Amino acid sequence: MATALAKAAEDISPATTHAARIEHVSKSFGGPAGSQLVLDDITLDVAPGEFVTLLGASGCGKSTLLNLVAGLDKPSAGAITTDGRPALMFQEHALFPWLTAGKNIELALKLRGVPKAERRPRAEELLELVRLHGAYRKRVHELSGGMRQRVALARALAQDSRLLLMDEPFAALDAITRDVLHDELTRVWSETNVSVLFVTHNVREAVRLAQRVVLLSSRPGRVAHEWRVGIPHPRRIEDSAVAELSVEITEQLRGEIRRHGQH
Repeated sequence: MATALAKAAEDISPATTHAARIEHVSKSFGGPAGSQLVLDDITLDVAPGEFVTLLGASGCGKSTLLNLVAGLDKPSAGAITTDGRPALMFQEHALFPWLTAGKNIELALKLRGVPKAERRPRAEELLELVRLHGAYRKRVHELSGGMRQRVALARALAQDSRLLLMDEPFAALDAITRDVLHDELTRVWSETNVSVLFVTHNVREAVRLAQRVVLLSSRPGRVAHEWRVGIPHPRRIEDSAVAELSVEITEQLRGEIRRHGQH
């Protein structure tokens, strides 16, 4: 059964050359000590249907860049274009506790202008997509941490966006739950062909999920290196190929951290 999101993915025009285009973007923040350059001349494209992980040390500007792509802030220089309005998913689920799982998703549908009669069927369809069939009436306090993040994912998908921005959405979860949700996210991505820009500081997570890993240098954040990940799916976090590439990327990341420490 085709989901509403899968239908939206099918509507992506073949002429669309990118889901997100970041061109020579810089970002500075002012403070008592003067202006601080956080991002410096970032150029990066995300192709339609591509899964890209953005990796770097804490404080390198990953979340700042994601907020710029989401339109929550404006760059100090450069330009960002996206194929429609992106959907954003945070580390915290940010669900409304007074609403059921289904009503949280329906709220996103309502804001999109979906007619009232269509909202519940679509919400239940999205819950089924993230394997929470039957959870429509459950309150947030009745859900585990992993289930809450699944509802948050379904709510993000309800926005019918061609681009999903994810800011360390599994960082607060235990290792087993995170591992399960890696599988679920990969499945949802492959079924819907939505584009994903996923921020993490976990190297193995980046390699397990992505088609392409982009490493940012420490402040100011610049694109330091990129890797195309040719490891076939399904991938496991403990796979030897994942471990081998993770070691290579970790060495590059350590080098960036050392360089930052010398300035």
